[in-house]
Amino acid sequence: MTILAMAPAQGQEQQSPVFMFGWLGIMLVIFYFMLIRPQQRREKERRALLENIKSGDRVLFSGGIIGIVTNVKDKTFTIKVADGVKLEVSRIAVSQVLGKGEAPSDAPAA
Repeated sequence: MTILAMAPAQGQEQQSPVFMFGWLGIMLVIFYFMLIRPQQRREKERRALLENIKSGDRVLFSGGIIGIVTNVKDKTFTIKVADGVKLEVSRIAVSQVLGKGEAPSDAPAA
């Protein structure tokens, strides 16, 4: 029994490493524009939303609580959820700023 080494099929050439690195570079560029850049844009919009919240704004928090901001601090908000009921919540928990009488949307803002 003899063992024959399989020869590469005729007509096929081995691809150069430059070609492989070229494809890798193209894939990285596509990955950046399809995933990373849109996420950076959404995060920038979210930061702007959080910075522009002021007293009197009606907000929806990620836990489902809707309240009116009564006090703005560096990292927290004090919100009024009912007469005589105030809560202090983290600034990053805000998911939407609602207009007067506006119902929260189903799509998360974050």
